[in-house]
Parts: sequence; structure tokens; C-alpha cells
Amino acid sequence: MTSARKLGTSDLEVFPLALGGNVFGWTADEVRSFAVLDAYTAAGGNFIDTADSYSAWVEGNRGGESETIIGKWTKKRGNRSDVVIATKVSQHPEFQGLTAASIKAAADASLRRLGTDHIDLYYTHFDKPDVSVEEIVGALDELVKAGKVRHIAASNISAERLQASLDFSEREGLARYVALQPHYNLVSRHTYEGELQRVTERSGLAAVPYYALASGFLTGKYRPGATVESARAQGAARHLRTERGRRVLAALDEVARAHDAEVASVALAWLAARPTVAAPIASARKADQLPALLKAVELRLTDDELAVLTEASA
Repeated sequence: MTSARKLGTSDLEVFPLALGGNVFGWTADEVRSFAVLDAYTAAGGNFIDTADSYSAWVEGNRGGESETIIGKWTKKRGNRSDVVIATKVSQHPEFQGLTAASIKAAADASLRRLGTDHIDLYYTHFDKPDVSVEEIVGALDELVKAGKVRHIAASNISAERLQASLDFSEREGLARYVALQPHYNLVSRHTYEGELQRVTERSGLAAVPYYALASGFLTGKYRPGATVESARAQGAARHLRTERGRRVLAALDEVARAHDAEVASVALAWLAARPTVAAPIASARKADQLPALLKAVELRLTDDELAVLTEASA
């Protein structure tokens, strides 16, 4: 049985791999989304990540499609109390930004779509420096006090703004961020490592990285001359043009062979072993893509293997 990890200073116990809900209502329709969610929870998973804006970028969508699917699924399965649901605020077309009014209205809309009376983990999706940390944290604190949100977190925020938010919470005795969702993977380390990671570590936050597989590049399916049918293919394939990307693929292949594992499993296992990381986020548009992701939870890389990957990605 895979051990759950405590999420920062919160009382949340989460599976060490979060299931990304960005594909629900986009590349996975309701039927496929239900199948993925069923397979993930059947394997012991309990940590589902979404956002109120998923998937407003799709023609005909309005935003909130992912939350709606997750809400329908928990209602049909009767398992709301068994899963930790994380969602985000700031990017929904109707609730742009992080003013107090927008945060509160967006939270109520997310609760309706999710069909629940509380959000377990509520992220500020993209920080808005034109809004003071006092206003943002104050609004989030009100949601916590009202019982609508259990814990708060941040994503896409500078180290300086993150520290200022934590300092304000501490000074005023308000709800405090317990987690950070950074862009972080083997081909994008500069987006987290450095001062942002140092703030996370000394403040006892948990890191829950997104783009853990670099839009699919770290699954190993992107190779010279290969054609991949994916909505994210263009973004993922660009890593093949970099020396680092090719080095990382070679190192992943080497370690994967040693464990008779898939490249995606190794990439996620490396990330899960990094300091501060509680649970990488990975998504699957079909249930048969899940085994490779779930394998990462049990995969134990040696110190030498971790070093090979870390050096290749430097």
C-alpha cells in the first residue's frame, strides 16, 4: 500500500501522484474522464487537481468544464469524502484576477460546479501583482473561516510575493499557504529551483509541480522523425531541438531500461524524489495511459540513477 504524504503544514494526506484534471472536458470527454478517475482512485489515488478556467480555451467552452465533470463523478460515485480536490482561481473568463470580490464569486461558482460545500485546497492560479497580498490573503482567509475552503495555496508566483503573503498571514494570524504549484520538471528546473524553492522549503510548504512531464515530452514518445497526435505536440516537441532535451531523453532511456519501466515513470519518480515535492501532477486522457504514471509511485531510483538524471538536466 502506497503511503500518503502530508501536504505541507496542513492536515491533508495525499497520494504521491496528483491526477491532473486539465484534460477533462478538453481531450477527454465525460465518459473517458470518468474512466480515468475510476482507474486512478482504484489504484489508491485521492488527489485531484483542476482549475475554474479548465478548459475555457476550447472553442465552445466557457470554463469550468473540468470542475463540472469532477462534480458529476463524485456525486455518481458517492465518494466526495474520499478525495482531496484542489482547484484554482484567477483565470476564469467571468472571474478574472484576484480582487477580493472576484475570489469570493469564483469560489462560489467552483463549489456549485463541483457539487460540494468545500474545496480542500484552493490555489491562486496566477498571481496578480496589481492586487496587494493583503487583499488576496484576506479574501482567502474569509473563505476558510466560512468553511468553503479548507486550505489555501499559490501557483505561478514570485518568491518575493510568496514570502510577502506568508509574512502577512503570520503577522495577522490569517490562513496561510500550505502548498505551491510550480512549473517544474527535468527540462525546466530554473522555473522552481533557486529562491522560490528556498522560500518553499524554509516555510514548510509542499510543492505540487505542474507540467511534470513537460506536456508529454518526458513520456519518451517524442523522438526524431516521430509524429505524435496530441493537442500539446508542438510545445512538447520543441525540447528535441535542445541539447538538454536530448541529454535528458538519453538518461531517461538508460534508467528506464535498468528498471524495465517506461520513461514517464522514471521522469515522475525523479521529480517525486526532489526536495519539497509532495506529489507531481500528471494527466491522462485515457485510462490506459495511467499505469505508466502510477508506476512512478512505487519506483525507487538509486542515488546514482537520480544523480545521472540530475546531471543530464543541468
